[in-house]
Amino acid sequence: MFSHIHPDNYDAQLSKKQQDMAKLFSDFNLPAPDLYPSVPLNYRQRAEFRVWHEGDDLYYIMFDSKTKEKFRVDDFPVASELINNAMKALLATIKDQRELRFKLFQVDFLSTLSGELLISMLYHKPLEDNWQIEAEKLKVQLSTIAPVDIIGRAKKQKIIVDKDYVMESLDVGGKTYVYQQVENSFTQPNAGVNEQMLLWAQQATQNAGGDLIELYCGNGNFSIALAENFERVLGTEISKTSVRSAQINISKNGIDNIDIVRMSSEEFSQAMNGERKFRRLEDFDLTTYNYDTVLVDPPRAGLDRDSVELVRRFNKIIYISCNPETLKDNLALLVETHQIDKFALFDQFPYTDHIETGVILTRK
Repeated sequence: MFSHIHPDNYDAQLSKKQQDMAKLFSDFNLPAPDLYPSVPLNYRQRAEFRVWHEGDDLYYIMFDSKTKEKFRVDDFPVASELINNAMKALLATIKDQRELRFKLFQVDFLSTLSGELLISMLYHKPLEDNWQIEAEKLKVQLSTIAPVDIIGRAKKQKIIVDKDYVMESLDVGGKTYVYQQVENSFTQPNAGVNEQMLLWAQQATQNAGGDLIELYCGNGNFSIALAENFERVLGTEISKTSVRSAQINISKNGIDNIDIVRMSSEEFSQAMNGERKFRRLEDFDLTTYNYDTVLVDPPRAGLDRDSVELVRRFNKIIYISCNPETLKDNLALLVETHQIDKFALFDQFPYTDHIETGVILTRK
């Protein structure tokens, strides 16, 4: 299943992605793209596997997305070395422990460049007190690999053995930023390429001044790294969990010019236009912001028409996209008012058809 995942194949697959992107965006007058490759192996900090029980044996499986065929997974070359080590140690440890093994159907791993690990174990059974007792022992046994925390999940249950997050450290331009990353919340899977994305955006906005508005700010991934280039940053995010993490991350990084509000891009547009008043904005005077630069990192669906209209009001647009197809559709509208100054390819997902892109646009 993973025979194509090999360093010898990396350059060729990246070259093909470059060609595919050049063809996809051929209707636009793009500058030569900035290219940011990944390390060829052990680049993913997140992975999840189904667990297959076969007699006394149990092992991880993955499914082919097209054929639905299942494959046994003993090693996962794209995942971090920390995840690979923990995969084996976890199964070896719980194999003869009925309380931890019985009805276990999935295991999720979240690791960091800083060496922390979070393991979520999902069950088709209620979790009782004995489960937590055994999970605490498991945590101690796995601590020889890395600082590890464990979560047990079942229907309407979540048991946390110590904490449900990891703390990541990212090096951007010689400066270290720390981020709380919570279980089941979005984080960039390829931390090394994420560092390059942040550096690219940081350099592209150097000495920008004014204020930055970030839609879909998540846990503050971009806001925190870019704050030094702006007078003020206002981030919007709809997820309560991500908003809480963003506020924690702002504090831990000692940054005092970022505010986060929990609202969608549609709600923010309504607030900017004076169409609706929101209690969440009682402490903010939106009329005092210099709406010069906006950063968007939307989900795969891209920006809806109203959000496109919103970002077109800004002089500079930083658009980070995980779906080139929807980016292309959005650019067709954005280039009516803005020109493309920079284009970047970030190989977040080697050996797949997916690639992250970045675009900087300025008003014509």
